[in-house]
Formats: sequence, C-alpha cells, structure tokens
Amino acid sequence: MSDLFHPDVPDDYVVAATRVMMAADWHTYQVLTKRAERQRKLLNSKLSFVSNAKHIWWGVSAEDRKYGVPRISEIQQAQVPMRFLSIELLLEDLGLLDLSGMHWAIVGGESGPGARPMSLEWVERIHQQCKDAGVAFFFKQWGGVHKKKNGRLLGGRTFDEFPEYRRNPEPNKSRIGQIVRDTLGLAEVCSFVHDPAPEISI
Repeated sequence: MSDLFHPDVPDDYVVAATRVMMAADWHTYQVLTKRAERQRKLLNSKLSFVSNAKHIWWGVSAEDRKYGVPRISEIQQAQVPMRFLSIELLLEDLGLLDLSGMHWAIVGGESGPGARPMSLEWVERIHQQCKDAGVAFFFKQWGGVHKKKNGRLLGGRTFDEFPEYRRNPEPNKSRIGQIVRDTLGLAEVCSFVHDPAPEISI
C-alpha cells in the first residue's frame, strides 16, 4: 500500500513492477498516486508499453482544489486507455471539473477521530458532472467518526458503478508458472520476494 511513483522508488523498479502487471493480465490493477507528474512522465516514456493495456487502471488523488484538481490534467495527458480519480477523502467543493478522458470516479469522506465533514452538495455536484460526462461513479462512504453509522447511501441509494470492462481469462496453473518464469526469471523472483521495495508512506 505504497505510492509506486514516490521519488524514493527507482524507475527500474517501477518498470519491473509494471511488466509483472502486463504479464499477469488476467488481474485488474488500480495504480493510484499523488505524484501525478512523475506518473505522467513515466507512462509516456519508460512505461509506454502499457499504452493499450486496459487491465491496468491509472489514477490520481483529487481531494482538494490546490493539490488534487491539478493532478487531473496530468493523468489526462498520460497515454493510457483507463484513467480514474480517487476523490477520497473529499475536503471541499472541487468546482467544475474537466472529466474528459476519465473512466471512473471514487468519492468518499474522511473517517476516524478528527474526521473533517463532507458536504452533500460537494458530492452531488461531482455526481452530476460524472453523469453528464459519462464517467462511472462510485460512492464509497460518508465517513466521519462513526463511518459505519453514516453509511454510504446517496439520495437513498448506493452507487457502485464501474467502467465497462471485460476481464481477460485466467490461464491454467502451468501457464501461470511459465509466465512468471518468462517475465522475471528465478533469480529475479527471489529478489522480489526477499528484497521488496521499501515501505513508503504516502
């Protein structure tokens, strides 16, 4: 649960991790970052081999106007087929958003002690913009100190929308083993298992 595009994660590691995602294409990956500029630069250069990979969804956090909204334009410039926004935790009214090229938006409030409140109007405004732009809308939670009590109903219903997407079939076990060997090689597999990337706080 780290940010793959954190500055302390080397480019070579990002490339290696992404090649594993490309090889194991029967899974769906959601790669979220706050380092949108680095993500965009790598996706358009060293990671350009993912330009047609619909099973890897690339997203940015968009929690406020100052830091979050500018990240949207970064992911829009990335040459990838699946883009999403994590608008959680939503801290303020984001105003009018450019959602062109976006496929999914996840919205939710902050939870836990000291959680900052989220306004109904903020959520409804994002929902309407997603609806107008044809972007799948997923409302995760209201949050708050007692998030279970507050639930996740919006206008009396739940929103569990996902982008239209057809998963690739899972190969048999022998084929999976071959993919692992072809992608990494035994030595590299051992390296990944015993020397993973450092845990990095986001």
